[in-house]
Amino acid sequence: MSHQAGTRTVAIIPARYGSQRFPGKPLALLAGRPMIVHVMERAASAHLVDAVLVATDDERIASAVRSHGGEAVMTPADVRSGSDRIALAARALTGTEFIVNVQGDEPLIPPAMIDEAIRPLHEDPSISAGTLVRRIRSVAELDNPNLPKALLDRSGRCLYFSRAAVPYGRGITPEELIATFPVYGHIGLYVFRREFLLAFAAMTQTPLELAEQLEQLRILEHGHALHAVVTEHESIAVDTPGDLERVRAVFAAELPRRHERSEPVKGDHRPAL
Repeated sequence: MSHQAGTRTVAIIPARYGSQRFPGKPLALLAGRPMIVHVMERAASAHLVDAVLVATDDERIASAVRSHGGEAVMTPADVRSGSDRIALAARALTGTEFIVNVQGDEPLIPPAMIDEAIRPLHEDPSISAGTLVRRIRSVAELDNPNLPKALLDRSGRCLYFSRAAVPYGRGITPEELIATFPVYGHIGLYVFRREFLLAFAAMTQTPLELAEQLEQLRILEHGHALHAVVTEHESIAVDTPGDLERVRAVFAAELPRRHERSEPVKGDHRPAL
């Protein structure tokens, strides 16, 4: 890695090949290019991101990234979570202040959404880690275990995350719950102060994290705060082959406009994308 000591914010995209639900997902083709390349470009287009790299466990993914002008670092296959994977890559980034975990299955993520998550940490030194949530608008989303639900306090700090439909609306229908109360879905993008990320990776996994299979619960169970920004932006995470087809339809509709606004990857010594 060849990032200058003054590089303030680096986006690291964790990408493993052996997903249980969708093996080889980062290499799935969208508009003729691997999904991981589209995510890399989106992250590079965020105004508050100075450099982008991919942390992977597979040479096929690393090769695809490098062949499209990006930077990849190899990490072990047996890593506990995406944030643990990016922490391995962040150890070498000694001059970096902030690390952004951009999920490798978000090829439509708006760059402005990434900036929304970063900004509070740039502005408030008391925040060590942040993430994004959005309002849930349908019962289908509320019941979808692939969309974790987030509970927040009044200051925007996270109280809990669950794959179950929470909060429980006693005496009202799920439709009334969604219409009346702030019910949030979690977007798996995280921003860490580098020192806190390294501390997070050294923490033992926790019972609720293991039960829900949600890495962010490790932060809460160890007594640390996680700040959340409520975003109005929309994206489509590719969790299944069906999601991939939905994203392909969006790409097919937007392909000409997307090529017009394509930007090079920042902070990289390789040829521009």
